[in-house]
Amino acid sequence: MAAALDVRVDTLPRWRAADLDRLLNSHHAQLHEQVARRFATLPGWTFRPEVSFAIYAERGVIDILAFHGLRQVVLVIELKTDIADVNELVGTLDRKRRLAIDIARDQGWNPGPTTCVGVWLIVAASRTNRRRLMEHRAMLRAAFPTDGRSMRGWLFAPSGPVRAVSMWPRSRPGTTGPDLRSVRRVGRAGKRPPEVAASGRHP
Repeated sequence: MAAALDVRVDTLPRWRAADLDRLLNSHHAQLHEQVARRFATLPGWTFRPEVSFAIYAERGVIDILAFHGLRQVVLVIELKTDIADVNELVGTLDRKRRLAIDIARDQGWNPGPTTCVGVWLIVAASRTNRRRLMEHRAMLRAAFPTDGRSMRGWLFAPSGPVRAVSMWPRSRPGTTGPDLRSVRRVGRAGKRPPEVAASGRHP
């Protein structure tokens, strides 16, 4: 009936008598806190959470924007607790990557002419997210060829641009988040994503 009348019908999902967006925002905040705490232990990096930007007609928010002054690297970190539209996700991250240098200058940082930009997509570990990553593994591998295991070394000694995607395991209560060695990588086509060896201990 709605299609015949050219009427759009919006649905509002609710979960256990509460708005679902509150639950999603809570999970996003938890993931943000875990990544920020772990990132704060990395040498040489300065970072800012929830960085908004408005450059001409392009507007948005970067979950975590980081800058390594010595290595002259700007890193855009995108946090996802749920993956809905992969095409939009890739396009949005590419736009943020293009604008990252100007956004970093607005933060008072001093990126120079040789500064490079990295993008790190961090996805909360869940069966649903793992399945969606596998469903779009060829596209995501092309857009983000670096995995979580390689990112650990890059973060301690950043050199050149990087485009990475990895899954962030859930942390136990009272911990600051997983060791970067435990971040899972997205598997190659036709294979189940292997888990990177983890120490099992948290910093």
